Amino acid sequence: MTLADILPSLACAEPELVFAGAPVGRLAARFGTPAHFIDEDAVRSRARAYRKALPEAEVAFASKALCTAGVLRWIAEEGLSLDTCSAGEIAMARSVGFPAERILLHGNAKTPEDFKAAIEYGIGRVVVDSLDEIAQLGPLARAGQQVLIRVTPNVAADTHTAISTGTEGQKFGFSLDPSVPEHLDRAVAAVLAQPSLRLAGLHCHIGSQVSRVDRFELAARKMAETLAHVRDTFGVTLRQLDLGGGHAVAYRDGDPEFDLGGYARRIRIALAFECTRHGLPLPRLTIEPGRAIVASAGMTVYRVCSVKRGSRTFVAVDGGMSDNPRPALYGARYHARLVRGHTKASHVPMSVVGRHCESGDVLAEDVPLPSDVRAGDLIAVPCTGAYHHSLGSNYNLVGRPPVVGVRAGTATVLVRRESEDDLLRRECPAGMPVDVTA
Repeated sequence: MTLADILPSLACAEPELVFAGAPVGRLAARFGTPAHFIDEDAVRSRARAYRKALPEAEVAFASKALCTAGVLRWIAEEGLSLDTCSAGEIAMARSVGFPAERILLHGNAKTPEDFKAAIEYGIGRVVVDSLDEIAQLGPLARAGQQVLIRVTPNVAADTHTAISTGTEGQKFGFSLDPSVPEHLDRAVAAVLAQPSLRLAGLHCHIGSQVSRVDRFELAARKMAETLAHVRDTFGVTLRQLDLGGGHAVAYRDGDPEFDLGGYARRIRIALAFECTRHGLPLPRLTIEPGRAIVASAGMTVYRVCSVKRGSRTFVAVDGGMSDNPRPALYGARYHARLVRGHTKASHVPMSVVGRHCESGDVLAEDVPLPSDVRAGDLIAVPCTGAYHHSLGSNYNLVGRPPVVGVRAGTATVLVRRESEDDLLRRECPAGMPVDVTA
């Protein structure tokens, strides 16, 4: 993978970079730094690519990757469904009128507020993740609420342990091992015992940033076998199968590209073979790409605050782990480049670091930057459309950056920059005494 493959919206043009038809320097001058920019056409193109690759399947955008009203509106217009994990994400979907029947709710620890938000809006399916959730959802749900049970298929995803979710011994899903207290059979029995719930299918998700298609194929085969087990044990033929998402994207030169065409082909063949072998009808397939749809459509622009040259060269910028905690969380690696193009200086390895009071606040390590980089320069980091805005924080009381959609040279603010007034708004300087003894 080259930089052009990683961020196709980014074009080299003298004297500087152009993103989605807009000069990056002008974007930074207009919206300030740091700022997240999202190419609307690139998001729509990736959504269409998924629908074209698997026209028979439901493609549900994993909203946790980037949940803004503008992005969800694009997703709805492209005909995708939506995967949500909280009352807040449901509220965002509701704010743009996202069709409730095309929304799923899941997560490993749903609160009563999450369930109530889902039921009030009438969302199509709830993915249950524990016996407690089944017991809590049953009395709240309207009759006929569709439920999927999340299964742990015990498939190693070949990814970082912090984002591997399909093996035994972590917090997600019901085990297939009957010796485990919360195993699949107990979950099926619990759902079937709730009059308001209708067991519609099974769900799994093996992890995130998974590049090996054979891992997804193995999960599909195991899930087909599990559908057969449920039928044989409980006499129930389930018609829906959700294989989750987690498809990898390339963040740097040389990173592997996810083979979407190969994935579609092998999943289709695996399910057809296993369902025929077990005498099952083909289930309606759902997949949940999030990162794979928005990551490469995004770019973050920073301004250099200082350059410190010593045994290593540190380029410190005006953002950091409050707008991209992924390097600190699980060692994510990024490319970075100077926005201005007119330099003949040699490139040397440097570390782009953030402004926060943590040694781990590193955005990109050992990236080649021109030796004449200086304070005031703009640095562009590609492939930041996923899990940047979503994971943003106010560490050191730094306001979160804006999210700006760009299309054919025209920019539209999707989420405004957070101000100091925003940071102070929740404070109660005089205090709010509440008598809790009564």
